[in-house]
Amino acid sequence: MNQTIRIDQRVRENAEHLARALENHMLNSFAPDAHKELRLFTAGEAAELLGISTSFLRKLHFEDRAPEVHTSAGGRRHYSAADVQNIRKSLETGSKTRGTYMPGRREGDKVQVLSFLNFKGGSGKTTSAIHAAQRLALKGYRVLAVDIDPQASLTTLFGYRPEYDFLESGTIYDALRYESPVSMREVIQQTYFEGLDLAPGGLMLQEFEHETPQALMHQVQPPFFARMAAALREVEADYDVVVIDCPPQLGYLTMSALCASTGVLITVVPNMLDIASMSQFLQMTSSLLEVVAEAGASMEFDFLRFLINRYEPHDGPQQQMVAFLRQLFAEEVMVATMLKSTAISDAGLTHQTIYEVERAQFHRNTYDRALESLNLVNDEIESLLQKAWGR
Repeated sequence: MNQTIRIDQRVRENAEHLARALENHMLNSFAPDAHKELRLFTAGEAAELLGISTSFLRKLHFEDRAPEVHTSAGGRRHYSAADVQNIRKSLETGSKTRGTYMPGRREGDKVQVLSFLNFKGGSGKTTSAIHAAQRLALKGYRVLAVDIDPQASLTTLFGYRPEYDFLESGTIYDALRYESPVSMREVIQQTYFEGLDLAPGGLMLQEFEHETPQALMHQVQPPFFARMAAALREVEADYDVVVIDCPPQLGYLTMSALCASTGVLITVVPNMLDIASMSQFLQMTSSLLEVVAEAGASMEFDFLRFLINRYEPHDGPQQQMVAFLRQLFAEEVMVATMLKSTAISDAGLTHQTIYEVERAQFHRNTYDRALESLNLVNDEIESLLQKAWGR
């Protein structure tokens, strides 16, 4: 006779078993008290980030216009992100054209708030968001990453364990909640990544979804759709760009992020099921946005773009889907695509990104293809920011 299973007990057992296994994996990957550190960059990588040649970088050192950096036994220079930023500031001081090396906001420019979203999990949303945030920081922008997904994958990639580090407090929820919200500054964490801060996510964000209907009934101010914008206004002077990783669902958190955004990037995997799912997502989003617009929410965006993700160029059906999307949405589909890459997924096994891992850890061609793909995507995003600022 088959024994019946109590689903509540079995799910809890599985959850506890998985939590223990993940904890062991983290302990094996990182020492218990260790904090993530960003690797050093080669002279070639540093020059690319600065937008100069390696020979000009060598010349800066020869003329004592660049700080001393770590030098290997073979005489090769290696640069920390802070070294790159210091050289950037020095070059900007001597530049004839303002903003050549420090490309961020100027007086009168508004902070750019980019929301990465998709209705469907597995669309590469978090991967796209963190690589964009890191690339922009490496290019000299002051960046705030905001994780409003209760699953907190973005927060995990920064080396935190949300289920332990932010079990009851310390997430962006504390700044958004209706009862006694804290200052946004209290939840922002400095990261190991130069120029990049984090407002962490965690399971407590679920409470925002549960509390909002009650708050609407009692007309708590500001309403849900204005709370993210209000929280960001407290710190907007500190940043050029805010990157928001939204949950893979259309709830109050996502709507709050959309109403604070100046740009929206919708990730889409080019297959029929994902595009059909996106069609439903867009219809639902438009209906809900109309409702919040009537309630007084700002609907002014600088841009909306579809970002093709997990793309396999030699896959015929995917090529057809990409052509279909480009025909349909024209310039709203980004020119650059994010390739499906084992380098990106393998880096994720140790909670790292392509910008963090050493090239030597991967097959050279695999790593280079992934890096080129990510750089093209993120540099296109950067050009959208610059255009929004009128440059």
